[in-house]
Amino acid sequence: MGFFQKIAQAMKKTKDAFSKKLFFAFSAREFDDEFYDNLEEVLLTADVGITATENIIEELKEEIFRRKLKKPEEAKDLLKRLMIEDIDYDVPEYEYPLVILLSGVNGVGKTTAIGKLAHMFKENGKSVVVAAADTFRAAASEQLEVWGQRAGVRVIRHNEGADPAAVVFDAISSAKAKGSKVVLVDTAGRLHNKKNLMAELQKICRVVDRELPNADFRKYLVLDATTGQNAVSQAKIFSEDIDTDGIILTKLDGTAKGGVVLAISEEIGLPVVYVGVGEKIDDLIPFDATDFINALI
Repeated sequence: MGFFQKIAQAMKKTKDAFSKKLFFAFSAREFDDEFYDNLEEVLLTADVGITATENIIEELKEEIFRRKLKKPEEAKDLLKRLMIEDIDYDVPEYEYPLVILLSGVNGVGKTTAIGKLAHMFKENGKSVVVAAADTFRAAASEQLEVWGQRAGVRVIRHNEGADPAAVVFDAISSAKAKGSKVVLVDTAGRLHNKKNLMAELQKICRVVDRELPNADFRKYLVLDATTGQNAVSQAKIFSEDIDTDGIILTKLDGTAKGGVVLAISEEIGLPVVYVGVGEKIDDLIPFDATDFINALI
């Protein structure tokens, strides 16, 4: 199954909740206040968020007026283009050696995302080592070990309760010794208001910077798409403590709130880099703004 087919299938719940209402909104005879009110309701229903919705509608109004559009299909095509522009970021290509650290609250799917990323890089011919730096959650390392076996990559782990930064140090040392090009760092779920845990995350980052100063170091926040606007709140607060480079949005296939991608972009200014579209090991795919909006509208 191709990337577009996967994203389209994952977006089915959002599209089902969205497309019929969007059809009725664009059945209006003219682009009046009622039309824009109906469109606003449609966007908010998909969890696009108040700020992003208001901005999209304002841009749409201006462009419809400027171009003197009359046909609903022309206005719908314009809406698609505006939405694509809002979420289409220029994400730099990876350079190697590469370190990717995943953070986020409990239960968003960090460990699963690590396993799927490991598989993706291995399939692309890159040697991978995984740092099991979640040393707090019971059986976290064991779960990651299973993913490592499935992906065919090494997992560096310590005993439960060990210093997560020490695990990362050993993983980097192993990568240097064996010439591995990619280090993936799984971290414990942490609440943003637990300052000691946020400080621990910063300590891990310092270890990476010290031990692999020339590495391409990406810090991704993992968010659960099913939580909608709560995901936006998490992103705001995590970004205050950690210099976040992008978002991995999991469980997109399990929600009708897929519009949260636009809310994240508008309110946080971060790109969604990968989306989780299923349970299989290859169901974490690079995000494509055009495919996403075409699957939505």
